[in-house]
Amino acid sequence: GEALGRAYVTEYFPSESKTKMEALVTDLRSTLKIRIDNLEWMSPQTKVKAQEKLSKFHVKIGYPDKWKDYSKLSIRQDDLIGNITHAQAHEWAEDIAKLGKPVDPDEWGMTPQTVNAYYNSVKNEIVFPAAILQAPFFDPNADPAVNYGAIGGVIGHEIIHGFDDQGRKSDGDGVLRDWWTAEDAAKFEVQAAKLGAQYDAYEPLPDAKVQGKLTMGENIADLGGILLGLDAYRLSLKGADAPVLDGFTGDQRVMLGWSQVWRSKYRDDALRQQVVSDPHAPASFRIIGPLRNVDDWYKAFGVTDGKYYLSPEARVRLW
Repeated sequence: GEALGRAYVTEYFPSESKTKMEALVTDLRSTLKIRIDNLEWMSPQTKVKAQEKLSKFHVKIGYPDKWKDYSKLSIRQDDLIGNITHAQAHEWAEDIAKLGKPVDPDEWGMTPQTVNAYYNSVKNEIVFPAAILQAPFFDPNADPAVNYGAIGGVIGHEIIHGFDDQGRKSDGDGVLRDWWTAEDAAKFEVQAAKLGAQYDAYEPLPDAKVQGKLTMGENIADLGGILLGLDAYRLSLKGADAPVLDGFTGDQRVMLGWSQVWRSKYRDDALRQQVVSDPHAPASFRIIGPLRNVDDWYKAFGVTDGKYYLSPEARVRLW
């Protein structure tokens, strides 16, 4: 729980890390604001609503502003079973005490020591526990380009969940309400279907294919995430040229940062299970799937043909 989370934060998440993360998130939100303004397929009417939702995002970084009070919880070193039952009773009492009261907008759904992140449409919030704000996702002393591609892409991913095939159905107050014009919604669905068809064609094993419909929301978020990470890095440079490090340009390093966080190794049986049950595509397709729809990937790495080449008109244009 949060008692362990508090100790974790003290040990592994210094205030400098939170400050850098706050600046990075600000760049990502500013980037999406610009991208929404520049969308060619979306009407001004829907853009206003999208900007309104973005402006109402509640961002939680690292740990809660107010820690839970465990002073009434009795813990003994010689009573494991008693400690478990007392902790469960304590949590039950906390839940019962919430009945009939307003929802606490500052309450967290994950502990700080959890290596994960999430978007909550009901609260229109994005949450990033301290444990995911560690290497390889984030290193305060690392090359900024890599951080923007890695944790920047992940945060961008969660932001875009507020605008994916399901997230777009709720407004800035978390209310399930259609704020899209019919024409804009239809254009969105055309692009989403195009992306789904791409993922349907991916076959990590001869007898296992990715399901574009099952993974749709995550694929949209991955594509938007790397685009936000790339643009936010450029924004952070404030007009200066990105340095070339070890022979890699800034754009290349952003995309390498994105790729590195998804490095994974699967057993065949686990991979077969994932493609039929997990809304996330296998890791390798979380890398190449979005990147082959990013114009700057082709420019950065000189891609002009090959297995994953897509002509400009075949590339998906969403966020």
